[in-house]
Amino acid sequence: MENYEYEDYRVRPLEHRLIRIFQLQNEACSDELLETMCRCFMNPIFKRALLYDDTVTVLQQLHSDGYRVAIFSNSPWGCPAYLWREEIERHGMNKLIDTVVFCRDVGWRKPAHQIFIHTMEKLGSKPEESLFIGDDPRWDFYGPRTVGIAAVMLDRDETMREITEERIENLYQIFDKLNRLRSSENQ
Repeated sequence: MENYEYEDYRVRPLEHRLIRIFQLQNEACSDELLETMCRCFMNPIFKRALLYDDTVTVLQQLHSDGYRVAIFSNSPWGCPAYLWREEIERHGMNKLIDTVVFCRDVGWRKPAHQIFIHTMEKLGSKPEESLFIGDDPRWDFYGPRTVGIAAVMLDRDETMREITEERIENLYQIFDKLNRLRSSENQ
């Protein structure tokens, strides 16, 4: 019964779901207990994490080229953002990005415009200066485009054939997209 999201894309926090699932009384739910429960819930998901071979190299090159890079993401079941920040740090990616925004930071899930606007503000960037790379058309292609951000689909499994021009199969291909965007801006 708790495995759903609000249709308007507001976040449903994991802690609230766990309280209902385990029928806990609010006075019995210390912050420490809720944190432990969230960690236990997320542990199997984090154990499956993998860092693709192209990720670190591309992020290093983007940083070297002067690009500002953000990670912004929905999180499963509205889990706390601090758990994801710990994961980013565990994988060493915190040194390669400028800012991190999760749906819990904003209270809205992608494709809601609020999370895109918030991230642009944190980066000090305008939508027309930005490029979003994602792997789900519902959230990562159509969402950013509603606020004027160009979007590219990362289709590692080659399953999104309906998106042609704005699709890459690995992160190395993003440099071609960036060069084309720069060329079109200079014309």
